Amino acid sequence: MTFEIEEALFKEGYNLVGGIDEAGRGPLAGPVAAACVILDPENIPSGINDSKKLSEKKREALYDEIIRTAKYYSVALVDAQTIDRINIREATKLCMAKAVDGLGVEPDFLLIDGNFVINRISNERFVIGGDALSLSIGAASILAKVTRDRLMKEIHEEFPEYNFLKHKGYGTKEHIEAIKKHGPSVHHRRSFLTRIL
Repeated sequence: MTFEIEEALFKEGYNLVGGIDEAGRGPLAGPVAAACVILDPENIPSGINDSKKLSEKKREALYDEIIRTAKYYSVALVDAQTIDRINIREATKLCMAKAVDGLGVEPDFLLIDGNFVINRISNERFVIGGDALSLSIGAASILAKVTRDRLMKEIHEEFPEYNFLKHKGYGTKEHIEAIKKHGPSVHHRRSFLTRIL
């Protein structure tokens, strides 16, 4: 995990370099989340990594550090109904675009985790495995993951019968059995459930 990609772009004259990542493409329930982060090169929190490689406690601590030190950041959500309507790939792109729009400033360059660009600004580059390569993308992965996990805890309070607190909407055996028993909630992605129900 380095800042080398960003530093190379700084040398090319790009100043505001944003990293983008998502959380929650695969679950059966809940929104997809995306974040865009423009780090301050002089004040980067230590320990940033792909959110999936960090403990919940470490993610929560880094979340606070990132929002305190970043030049700009934004997190967006796209709900299950929209995912069902336009499909998860397009919903992820939409969510990433919303995160960029929420920055309050237009980035000079965007680094996007994955294998596609979102066509929000003229200078974008996708980085496969970017959440383990770029500190900006890694920071975005943390903000997206923590935001989504917090929301799933709130949804758990509303629908405790699915135990979202434990699996965050992913398709665990327990979750699938709960869906079969109780039926889907308003937070379930109906298009994801066709092979289950």
